Amino acid sequence: MHLKKTNAKSLNKNPQMTFKRTTVTSALPYANGPVHIGHLAGVYVPADIYVRYLRLKGEEVIFIGGSDEHGVPITIKARKEGVSSQDIVDRYHTIIKESFEEFGISFDIYSRTTSKTHHQLASDFFRKLYDEGKFIEQTTEQYYDTEAQQFLADRYITGTCPHCGNENAYGDQCEACGTSLNATDLINPKSAISGSIPEMRDTKHWYLPLDQYEPWLREWILENHKEWRPNVYGQCKSWLDMGLQPRAVSRDLDWGIPVPVEGAKGKVLYVWFDAPIGYISNTKELCDAQPEKFGSWETWWKDPETRLVHFIGKDNIVFHCIVFPSMLKADGSYILPDNVPSNEFLNLESDKISTSRNWAVWLHEYLEDFPGKQDVLRYVLTANAPETKDNDFTWKDFQARNNNELVAIYGNFINRALVLTQKYFGGKVPPIGTKTDYDIQTISDFSKVKTELENQLDNFHFREAQKEAMNLARIGNKYLAETEPWKLAKTDMDRVATILNISLQIAANLSIAFEPFLPFSSEKLRKMLSMSEFDWNELGRTDLLAEGLQLGTPELLFEKIEDEQVDAQVQKLENTKKANEISSYKPKPIKETVSYDDFGKLDIRVGTVLECTKVPKADKLLQFRIDDGMGGRTILSGIAQSYPNPEELVGTQVCFIANFEPKKLRGVMSEGMILSAENSDGKLVLVQPKDIVRNGVNVG
Repeated sequence: MHLKKTNAKSLNKNPQMTFKRTTVTSALPYANGPVHIGHLAGVYVPADIYVRYLRLKGEEVIFIGGSDEHGVPITIKARKEGVSSQDIVDRYHTIIKESFEEFGISFDIYSRTTSKTHHQLASDFFRKLYDEGKFIEQTTEQYYDTEAQQFLADRYITGTCPHCGNENAYGDQCEACGTSLNATDLINPKSAISGSIPEMRDTKHWYLPLDQYEPWLREWILENHKEWRPNVYGQCKSWLDMGLQPRAVSRDLDWGIPVPVEGAKGKVLYVWFDAPIGYISNTKELCDAQPEKFGSWETWWKDPETRLVHFIGKDNIVFHCIVFPSMLKADGSYILPDNVPSNEFLNLESDKISTSRNWAVWLHEYLEDFPGKQDVLRYVLTANAPETKDNDFTWKDFQARNNNELVAIYGNFINRALVLTQKYFGGKVPPIGTKTDYDIQTISDFSKVKTELENQLDNFHFREAQKEAMNLARIGNKYLAETEPWKLAKTDMDRVATILNISLQIAANLSIAFEPFLPFSSEKLRKMLSMSEFDWNELGRTDLLAEGLQLGTPELLFEKIEDEQVDAQVQKLENTKKANEISSYKPKPIKETVSYDDFGKLDIRVGTVLECTKVPKADKLLQFRIDDGMGGRTILSGIAQSYPNPEELVGTQVCFIANFEPKKLRGVMSEGMILSAENSDGKLVLVQPKDIVRNGVNVG
């Protein structure tokens, strides 16, 4: 497919400033797990839409991505699995990179922070600031594991949360109540490595004095970037109003980039300092490999005529708007971000997406379960984008948006326009004749789409922009429904020709308008329309398809998603929820102490089930007839919901209390109590002897 180039320029919010090019970065996903829909909705889909839009306009743009591969969570996962940290990042970097490629995220480069280029550039960045005296050195006390002989990162310390009493809280956060913690806040702290009680020892680290940059940050953000999204601006203001403190740029760890100064053995660059430099090093890696195409990496990071835009989630606002700009300011040679369009969080089925709980829709699994449906997920995530507030993804909404919008509106219009053209004109674009007032009004309506789209896209309103593109399909559907060419074909083929020509021009416009949002479907549509060239600047025109052009074979642009497909996904989540409940199970507190003599009063026996039936009008009760070795007895037990097929219990042995006082239940005299255990999922499980024993024997 050939794309014509233009010389358009990207404009800043400031009308006085015109940029020659744009560097777009997307937050580096952490390589301790795959990418899920929360990542896509918050960062990667909006970033890709924006980059595709700039490319369509012929602008000079570069799209930088990569994996964040250092830090404590990597080492923890490696230790749990008994493999090296490198093994972990290699595995997930590959999964993430391949799933991005298949999903159509159009990075110019997707690299990693374990690359040689990154190690060198990050080291050089630190060393320059160190040599210029931009850091301060501080000695603080930190927990030390004397058995493992290493300082402990916050995640390597567990203990009791002082707020909720959770005994498995981490040194940085309690996952039970969500409270942020310091390791010293924990009650009864212990090392997650050896299990020993750690001691406090002195350790020296280097700090970036953010407090020194606070006056500059206030002016740069609060005065000069009031156009930033309210959530970004507000969070920055909140941090600045609380007052900034020096922040450590190194830590005691054996996984990461070694601190490049003498006397720093066993210390690496803190991952928050290391990771954003990855944007720069990945750019350098790309430019060094293809200088003829991309030029020098410094042009993309140091030329004031380059615009820098970061796409991130709200949990990274502070790092990209306060910390990283302070690092760049401290260096003094880099440009600063012009905009940081951050989204809020996406929930899943009204519950917070959680990697640790496996409560997520993983991209690589989606691509397996819904082959060829990348655009459906792109569409739904954009339509439901958490741009101003947290939003919710549900599988039923996913199905509804596909069936009711992509299929019933967009796909339906395209199919009708192409099939009717095939039927009446042999698949060739018919000539346009005299236009009616309604034709002229319709043309006027869809000619405005370019202006509306650009207005929304330039301001990072991707949800509204996609709505504008879909409105064009609605215009097309309404036009065909109102003009009814299938009826006119009996009497006025000239009128039919005009109607279908206009309809096909709308279809051609749709292939361009949806290109940033639905690239796979747009390409498929252009093949059906025999469009070998397309240009964003031609959006809104009525002569994109020449009279007599032979169109391709009509195909369905989208297909319905059936109930069983989404039911399977819902069931997968239900299974995950049950598994989480089981894994998080904690035994109930032990009841008050009883004497041996009291326990000895219970007569527990074993018997064989002769009959087992449900008690009528009693959902929970089963009626057992037990061979107790003494003539038999009847016992009622409230375990019916755990044993829906009670007849299967006949012939098995159970334990029961034989000397309970008989009690009438539902008109039946129950002579004892059958013993069962309540599992972590609430299911009752009969207590049974492992081997067959004689009926009536005692248990004790």
